[in-house]
Amino acid sequence: MYLFTLLGNLLIMGTIWREHSLHTPMYLFLCALSISEILFTVAVTPRMLVDMLSTHRSITFVASASQMFFSFTFGFTHSFLLMIMGYDRYMAICHPLRYNVLMSTRDCARLVSCCWAGGSVMGMMLILIIFHLTFCGSNVIHHFLCHVFSLLKLACGKETASVSMAVILLCVTALMGCLFLIFLSYVFIVAAILRIPSAEGRHKTFSTCVSHLTIVVVHYGFASIIYLKPKGPHSMDSNTLMATTYTVFTPFLSPIIFSLRNKELKNAIQRNFRRTFCPLTS
Repeated sequence: MYLFTLLGNLLIMGTIWREHSLHTPMYLFLCALSISEILFTVAVTPRMLVDMLSTHRSITFVASASQMFFSFTFGFTHSFLLMIMGYDRYMAICHPLRYNVLMSTRDCARLVSCCWAGGSVMGMMLILIIFHLTFCGSNVIHHFLCHVFSLLKLACGKETASVSMAVILLCVTALMGCLFLIFLSYVFIVAAILRIPSAEGRHKTFSTCVSHLTIVVVHYGFASIIYLKPKGPHSMDSNTLMATTYTVFTPFLSPIIFSLRNKELKNAIQRNFRRTFCPLTS
C-alpha cells in the first residue's frame, strides 16, 4: 500500500509533467497535492513499518518533534491545497471568460507557495505549543506515530489541559475554515451549474469537480472524526485506528480517485503508457 501510494502519486506527477495539455491550473494544483501526499506518507509510514518489524521500538525526543512537525506541515498543506482547488473550480465554472487572466501561472504558483508556507507555519506553531510542555512519568507513546493526543497524554503540569484545548481549537479552526470555504465555493458552483440549460452540459461541468469533491469528503471525514470525536474510555484505541486509516488509507485512495474519476488524466496516463511500452502502436 505504501509503495502504491508513492508510485500512484509519482505517476500523476510524471503524466502532468509530460502532457502539455495538462499544463493548466487545475493540474498544477493536483501536482502540488501529489507532492504533499508523498511527503506526508514518507514522514509517517517508513517509521511505522520499521517499528512493526522491530522488537526494539524507540524514538528520540528530536525525532519525535521532527515527525510531528512534518506530519502537521504536510497535512495542513494538503488541506490548504484542497481549498485552493475548490477555488480553482469556482473560478473555472463561475467565471470562465476571466479564468485564464485570474488564474495565470504566476498567480497559481503564488497560491501554491502560500499553501506550503501556511502548512509550515501551522506545523511550527503546534510544535512550539506542544513541546513547551513538561513531559514526565511514562515515556511510552500509545500510538504508531508521534500523534499529538498521544504525546499530550504524557505531559504533566497545570498547563496541559489549556494547551490541549489550544491545539484542538487551532486544528479545528484551520480544518473547518478550509472546509467552509470549499463548501462556499461549491454553493456558487452548483448555482452556476443549475443555470446551464442542457442536462449534458450540467453533467459535463459537474464531472470536472467529482474527483476533488470525493477527496474532500474522504480527507475531512476522517480528520473530523479524529479531532471532533468525543473522548471516552476507549478513545485512545479508536483514535489509533482512525489515525491509521487517515494516514495510510487516505493517501492510498487519492491517486486511485483522481486517475479513475478524472477522464482527461486517465486518458493522458493511457497515452503515456502506450508511448512508453508500445511505441509502435501509438
